[in-house]
Amino acid sequence: MFERGSPTVAPRVWEVGALCRAIADALEARFNPVAVRGEITGFSRASSGHCYFSVKDAQGQLRCAMFRRAASLLDFSPRDGELVEVRGKLGVYEARGDLQFIVESMQRAGQGALFEQFLRLKAQLEAEGLFDGARKRPLPVQPRGIGLVTSLGAAALHDVVTALRRRVPHIPVVLASAQVQGAAAPQSIISALNRLYRLAEQGPSASQPAIDTILLVRGGGSIEDLWAFNDEHLARTIVQSPVPLVSGVGHETDFTITDFCADLRAPTPTAAAELVAQPREVWLGALDLIEGRIADGLQRQLDARHQRLDQAAARLGRPSGLVAREQMQMARMAQRMRHAVLLRLQRMEQAQQAAAASLPVQVQRRIDGLRDRVDRAALRLELLDPRLVLQRGYALLADADGQAVTSVRQVHPGDALRATLADGVVDVTAAAQARLL
Repeated sequence: MFERGSPTVAPRVWEVGALCRAIADALEARFNPVAVRGEITGFSRASSGHCYFSVKDAQGQLRCAMFRRAASLLDFSPRDGELVEVRGKLGVYEARGDLQFIVESMQRAGQGALFEQFLRLKAQLEAEGLFDGARKRPLPVQPRGIGLVTSLGAAALHDVVTALRRRVPHIPVVLASAQVQGAAAPQSIISALNRLYRLAEQGPSASQPAIDTILLVRGGGSIEDLWAFNDEHLARTIVQSPVPLVSGVGHETDFTITDFCADLRAPTPTAAAELVAQPREVWLGALDLIEGRIADGLQRQLDARHQRLDQAAARLGRPSGLVAREQMQMARMAQRMRHAVLLRLQRMEQAQQAAAASLPVQVQRRIDGLRDRVDRAALRLELLDPRLVLQRGYALLADADGQAVTSVRQVHPGDALRATLADGVVDVTAAAQARLL
């Protein structure tokens, strides 16, 4: 509370777009992914294939957008007044500042008691903190070994093994088979997980590879088929995993309790294998990463433009001129994107060619420098040659034993000496007592 007379703290001043993005980030962190049940109202399908509608109940209403890719997967035609369950992500449509639910899947409501039981267990475990993102761990970049829990007869086993062999054939896989459907499936999965937990805690040995991550996978099916993965005891076992655990149960639109308890959820079993088996080319392919980011950004721009066009078309009827201008703008943006990528590639290639061309020149310069040093050292060595001194008329005297004579005190009359000249040797005899200078 503020004390009387204390200055009032001014609120932060937001840019409109920044505030919309902050709200969108808060929604993403708090709610997504989310499922909503309600009655369809105001349903319309645009010429682009996108669908726009609202879901409502007695207490509220939520605007929804279902893009063409997700709408093409519908197995029924939605109608106003129909009770449905939609799954997707909450967001903010920044152009209008509207709360918007991006629908990724839709099905008619009526899962019955099982779905209600699923929601109650989900709420209970979430309240206990089993879904807390703070306890979830990142996957190892290069795992030494992968644990796999699934049924021996499941198609998911073939999909996962195929993906791992293709991407990381050098990483060993330890399979713990379990039932993935039926009343006995939860306990069977728990037993399989506990076997892998013990191996992971024991560490590697001569006969046993290290296990750095675990995959729990099963193919898609109805809520009854996947009910084993909504078991409370299984959920508590998953959060006790000593290593990161990835849940790849069902198809992309299927959600189970194990997905929320695991360190990471994969939309399919194959995707789970790919998440823990990044090929070496991913880390070396910087251009692939740039291309992916550009493609994602361009797709988001295109989706946003399509959505704006759809809304404009709904208000204006047939705004052919506006649509044509927007299409030309998108074409120019796509051309600029392609040109930027090609220019970047050309610059990288030119830099590589320049480096390759300059290498022989640098090597030759180094060789020439070393040769100059050798020549200068040879010249200094020649200047120290005693034969050059002898050529100027000097002689080197030695006694009969070959010892150099450097002082007159070493010579007595009649001593035999040997004088070395520039072109030969002369034997001489000392005629008289030498005198000191």
